[in-house]
Amino acid sequence: MMRVIVLAAALVVCAGSVARAEAKKLNVLLIMSDDLSCRLGSYGGEFKSPQIDKLAARGVLFEHAYCQYPLCNPSRASFMAGQRPDTTRIITNGPNLRELHPDCVTMAQLFKESGYFSARVGKIYHYGVPREIGTNGAGDDPQSWNVRINPAGKDIEDENEIINYMPGAKPPKKGERADNLGAALSWRADDGADTLQTDGKVADETIKLLREHKDGPFFIACGFYRPHVPDVIPKGYLDNYPMDSVKLPVEPEEHLKKIPPAAFFRRETFTKIDADKLRTFKRAYMSAVSFMDAQLGRVIEAVDELGLADSTVIVFVSDHGWMLGEHGSEWEKQQLFEMSAKVPMIIVAPGMKGNGSKSGRAVELLDVYPTVADLCGLKAPAAIEGVSLRPLLADPAAAWDHPAYTQVRHGKNDGRSVRTERYRYTEWGDDGDKGAELYDYEMDPNEWNNLADDPGSKELREKMKALLHK
Repeated sequence: MMRVIVLAAALVVCAGSVARAEAKKLNVLLIMSDDLSCRLGSYGGEFKSPQIDKLAARGVLFEHAYCQYPLCNPSRASFMAGQRPDTTRIITNGPNLRELHPDCVTMAQLFKESGYFSARVGKIYHYGVPREIGTNGAGDDPQSWNVRINPAGKDIEDENEIINYMPGAKPPKKGERADNLGAALSWRADDGADTLQTDGKVADETIKLLREHKDGPFFIACGFYRPHVPDVIPKGYLDNYPMDSVKLPVEPEEHLKKIPPAAFFRRETFTKIDADKLRTFKRAYMSAVSFMDAQLGRVIEAVDELGLADSTVIVFVSDHGWMLGEHGSEWEKQQLFEMSAKVPMIIVAPGMKGNGSKSGRAVELLDVYPTVADLCGLKAPAAIEGVSLRPLLADPAAAWDHPAYTQVRHGKNDGRSVRTERYRYTEWGDDGDKGAELYDYEMDPNEWNNLADDPGSKELREKMKALLHK
């Protein structure tokens, strides 16, 4: 009898241990890049991004993921709140999400209030970037985080030493800070090591937090600053891109005539720059991508070394895309062309059958919030406007009926765009009175043939118009 009792007790203890193991919460590691164009190696692009490519091989890479607004603050506020810009009412870099929506429950806040350790390193919201803060975390969202860390490396501290300027910025006077470098094609090759730069420090601080909180559960957000200009990179990364390998787009000039003028943002500014100077900057931008990629690799290596891979959801995204000279020399962001609205998105969720695959379904940054909540067994707020991507993580080719919406404002002209797997339709002004665009990416991946006024595409345009207004 005693033996039976002891055995039964042992079984109860064992069952309890299994139950506790099964109930262990998944961690979340959110990694964001800034102004990253979707030309990574894993997307078939020209960037050398071996670490991101390795991450893509572990999870699901979304080939058609889109931001809600191609500008830092509107995109990040939408992403963290899980709501569209029309709901957040944020379409510039000035407003603070919390001031407009004091009762909003952000993505990080949901995890924090659910018992997770929640921390931010670097840029997640648009606030908290080193050049803007007076104290650690000023202007950020205290409700979202237990810990807020704003590393400032040599590239931030020495901005007045930037030596390569394009239109939009001017060299500073002695002792003054350079003007508007964050909106100019500016760069510098630096003698300092990776760990002296801000993104190197972001990786260091993120790794430190992973070590300190490896027993979880945690929601740690790692916000890299590159390749956002000014692109300050350690000199060695330029070696990845010999100058003779750096090319600018070659396009049929006549295609510009079919694009409504409202669609262009700063093209006239950049057409005045010598092509060799633009190639030189593009080389610096690509080098900054490779530098950021290397720092991401250090963070993922720490995840593996700490034994966290099987208990951590890893999400990698950018806040929006970036143009590199397409459409007659459009650069930067704030356009509704594909390379401005499209973002890299990789989700690695332990145990999901789709890991190691690509999904061609159209998805949005809005979808990340409900997805990580779903994967971790948390109930997302009813106000969330995205949808969980869990079905696509299980089967990347699963049926999907959720197009992606992106919007922007150029002066007084609003642009609104809807993207399905094959088509994009955009209207400018009131109901398209400033022009419209319709592209078939299966036949026209470069957006060289606007079909909006093509008589043969009238039925398709009406269908896409209805989808946009829906």
